[in-house]
Amino acid sequence: MSNTSSSQPSKAEKWPRTVTVGRITVTIYKDLNPAGNTRYRVANYSTGVRKFDAYDNEADAIDAATRLARQLSQRDVLSASMTREQSIEFASVTQSLQPLGLTLSAAVAAIVEAVKQVGDLATVGVAIQFYKTKHTPIVEKKVSEVVADMLAEKKARNAKDRYIEDLTYRLEKFAGAFPCNISDVSAIQIQEWLDGQKLSAQSYQNNRRVVNTLFNFAMDKKRRFVRENVVDDVDEVDIDEREPEIFTPDEARSLMASATEDFLPCLAIGLFAGVRSAEIQRLTWDKIDFKERHIILKAGVAKTGARRIVPIHENLFEWLAPYADKKGKLWEFTDDAFDKRLAATAKAAGIEWKHNAPRHSFISYALAATDDEAKIASWSGNSPKMIHKHYRKLVTKTEAEKFFAINPPKLVGDTVPPVPMLPESVV
Repeated sequence: MSNTSSSQPSKAEKWPRTVTVGRITVTIYKDLNPAGNTRYRVANYSTGVRKFDAYDNEADAIDAATRLARQLSQRDVLSASMTREQSIEFASVTQSLQPLGLTLSAAVAAIVEAVKQVGDLATVGVAIQFYKTKHTPIVEKKVSEVVADMLAEKKARNAKDRYIEDLTYRLEKFAGAFPCNISDVSAIQIQEWLDGQKLSAQSYQNNRRVVNTLFNFAMDKKRRFVRENVVDDVDEVDIDEREPEIFTPDEARSLMASATEDFLPCLAIGLFAGVRSAEIQRLTWDKIDFKERHIILKAGVAKTGARRIVPIHENLFEWLAPYADKKGKLWEFTDDAFDKRLAATAKAAGIEWKHNAPRHSFISYALAATDDEAKIASWSGNSPKMIHKHYRKLVTKTEAEKFFAINPPKLVGDTVPPVPMLPESVV
């Protein structure tokens, strides 16, 4: 084997040949590949372990050997000029790689290649996390079983009954549509399921939200029923923030006249106190204080989880007075029966039912009558900002006076004299 002091190979015809730069020598071998064709192989020790880079012709092999020799020579110079701090850092890095069975050269080469592929070091970290997510072992479990587990946990943590009922209703439909392992459910399938139900924008979002909660539950590291939350890839929809639908005073009067005896208190409290339908269904008669003239909504009854007191205005008092001796729940039947009674009452009154209109009506008319957003927010369990945004100037003060003058008919005749609207002692 010959050595030269330049970057050119030796002139000798015998092989192997060498290229030398500084103190670095790179050897080129000539032999036959498995197909019997001549090849040229450059011995590459740049990573600390010998490997051979193969080339089809001698010129390419010489060029590659020359570049490699120069690279290694420059590295040799840099190594000799390292400061003490740099040497310590080198030793520390090398020690940290030893348990992994990696040389510093191999580790750097891998990182450099990874950064070339994805653009920067931060993205390399993201790619690693993505890989781990995709390859984390999971526990196979049916959708229906995961639903049962989540509902059991929510109940054990004293979630509100209404929330549990909503979860149960939506998730049982979802489990029925997907009788498989939850890990087998894809974003496309969920999208098709939501689109196929022809839901309103609000209902679509509600169902998406609940399914999203289910997948977050399934993805928890304590369970690992799924590797990722595929709901993240399911479309969201914009909800049109239209003006709240309300009943005119004439429509409200017709509704009250058409309500059955057992349903009338529920409708009256919705219309003239703005209590939500779900709250009415949880309300008991002992929380209606006829002496102090207010309704107490405990934290467990109120949707927001915050206790509030709603005044009983004069016309509402007149509607509720015949029921003052009642005990137990105002509504003793199911949620479904409540909704059906609302629809039946509207049909009997000859008007179209409007979603949440009793509550929207009360807030709109009460705000027009008092011009006090903070007070109405307190009564309705909302924020002054939301009251201002959605209900301000929907009706006039005159319309509000007509609305709160809707009283039960007296024994003689169908009309009653006007009742003072929201007396100052109440407001």
